[in-house]
Amino acid sequence: MKHTVYLGLGTNLGDKEENIGEAVRRIGELIGTVECQSTLLVSEPWGFESENTFVNAALRCSTELEPMDVLEKTQEIERAMGRTQKSVDGQYHDRIIDIDILMYDDLHIDTKTLKLPHPLMKERDFVMIPLEEVLNH
Repeated sequence: MKHTVYLGLGTNLGDKEENIGEAVRRIGELIGTVECQSTLLVSEPWGFESENTFVNAALRCSTELEPMDVLEKTQEIERAMGRTQKSVDGQYHDRIIDIDILMYDDLHIDTKTLKLPHPLMKERDFVMIPLEEVLNH
């Protein structure tokens, strides 16, 4: 069965446009068909200080994977692209790529490892602006 998943992407290290492009390519290979990608949005770091601005984007994908499998694949992509540490307990860091599951169909999930819809997305313009673009496309 096909499901619709919305992903948020962010990067503030290296060739940021290339990082987003590489993540989108890998998402298409490992998660499902990328149906829509937002334009890229440049934003300031959120929740920590860094001299590096972010480039953010949102995607709408069609997938046959279950939510936990999507999470597993997004983390696999992050590791394969060189991300070495996850943000834990509000401690954020510069990152080569960050892939967040924003929404999956209309599911509400609240577990230790996965919360859907993403609990902080409405507080973050760098998530909501690209997400609204793909929602309205």
